[in-house]
Amino acid sequence: MRTVVHLHGARVRPESDGYPEAWFTRGFAQTGPFFRRKVYWYPNRQPAATLWYHDHAVGITRLNVYAGLAGFYLLRDSVERSLNLPRGKYEIPLLIQDRSFNPDGSLFYPRQPDPPIPGVDPSITPGVAGDKILVNGKVWPYLEVEPRKYRFRILNGSNQRFYRMRFEPEVPFYQIGTDGGFLSAPVKLDELILAPAERADVIVDFSGQKGKRLLLRNDAPVPFPSGEPVDPDTTGQIMQFRVVLPLREKDRTCLPDWLVPVPPMDPCSAKVQRNLRLGVQRDQFGRLIFLFNGKGWHDPLTEGPRRNEVEIWNLINPGFVTHPIHLHLIQFQILNRQPFDVGYFNQTQELLFTGPPVPSAPNECGWKDTVRSTAGEVTRIIVSFGPYTGRYVWHCHLLEHEDYDMMRPLEVFYKKDKPQPDEGD
Repeated sequence: MRTVVHLHGARVRPESDGYPEAWFTRGFAQTGPFFRRKVYWYPNRQPAATLWYHDHAVGITRLNVYAGLAGFYLLRDSVERSLNLPRGKYEIPLLIQDRSFNPDGSLFYPRQPDPPIPGVDPSITPGVAGDKILVNGKVWPYLEVEPRKYRFRILNGSNQRFYRMRFEPEVPFYQIGTDGGFLSAPVKLDELILAPAERADVIVDFSGQKGKRLLLRNDAPVPFPSGEPVDPDTTGQIMQFRVVLPLREKDRTCLPDWLVPVPPMDPCSAKVQRNLRLGVQRDQFGRLIFLFNGKGWHDPLTEGPRRNEVEIWNLINPGFVTHPIHLHLIQFQILNRQPFDVGYFNQTQELLFTGPPVPSAPNECGWKDTVRSTAGEVTRIIVSFGPYTGRYVWHCHLLEHEDYDMMRPLEVFYKKDKPQPDEGD
């Protein structure tokens, strides 16, 4: 089996990033054309954050992650230790995924889309949603908790499924961190939306819930946001919290009023703006193929930013599905989202806005490595590439989209260098 490890959200050199064509097989018997080293180096020189690792082998990421090649990688620092947050057994990672199973308990993954593709077997599908929800590998689990504050590090590790979560009965919770680390201040939420690959660091206070059973529900359609509704008795449930454990000692942790400074990046400092269109076409077999600006993985390089220069990326989504877009190497900030006339754009390729820009939600006003590019809107992010140069990637994190073919090379150059097209251009 081909595989390569990507530490998602990490600031690493390109040879340790898990480039899709740097794959290897068992014992390194076979390696991909971009394979450079057997042992990866993770310097961990970045703020405390909820990172995660997963397979990134070209063309089969969806299969390897579905099979279980994913997990948490939590970074710590002195700032985090000074905040007096819940820790130890009161800090719990929650990896949420969906899966389907065969009668013998083995994983089920479809060989064909519906309807099937004649003459191509197996064939890629435009998306896979399981009929069961797993948390940390267990189907619809429950967690017994004490009546006190807990810190949950939540990751959406699904291939396609979004989660829009809330407690039943309703319990407010507070988000304190995003993909790349802490927010500047806690944000009180009644519900939380996570696309595949997004993370949320949250505090839940069970102190007033003694003896109760709380259900964490999900009502996000598949595909998101306008697909099939979830079944409230199955995929509409994630897990249960049972507040039945005795309080071992007084809860002395706190929810701080302030966390860490998150200075906003100045759009006026951007040297480059890129318009990046998300699109879908049909291949020669009639299958859906997902592209950026009409280009797929093997097309020549088009994104070649210079190190430490600021860019604004305008992600134009004229479709009906929200795509989580992930950039390797860096963390960025979301500027805003703005609706546009999709029909006019599809006819002319020109943007006709139908409303003003909408700032990012308060719980998105931190450092991100994955952003929801919402259907019918331009999503604007601001980013500075560095500290390393070299070949990375950016892609949709709907894994079936990433594998066919919504992934592009991204090469960071020194300022003095001129980005060159790939050989063969």
